[in-house]
Amino acid sequence: MANAKARSLRQSMTDAERRLWSALRDRRLDGHKFKRQHPIGPFIADFACVELKIIIEADGGQHAGNTRDEPRTRWLEGRGWRVLRFWNNEILANTNGVLETIAEALRQGDQ
Repeated sequence: MANAKARSLRQSMTDAERRLWSALRDRRLDGHKFKRQHPIGPFIADFACVELKIIIEADGGQHAGNTRDEPRTRWLEGRGWRVLRFWNNEILANTNGVLETIAEALRQGDQ
């Protein structure tokens, strides 16, 4: 079921997700492999670098005040994942800044 949901999400990405995926796919960011809409336990991460256990979440307005995000993040962090969250408008308005933040997290994960 998670794989079917992930497949559906891959086919209906937001503009912000498409922009991030364009920069992350094919090892374009510092040579690290990312997967999109990747199932992890009961959750689906927008983007995940499995090797370094880094998750990138692109959050739209539906996440403002969402009480489910914090427990989800705690669950993932409890299993060794690092979760980076960006608002969709931030991704679209400051793509280079977002990518630099992700690249810094990748460098920290490489150490």
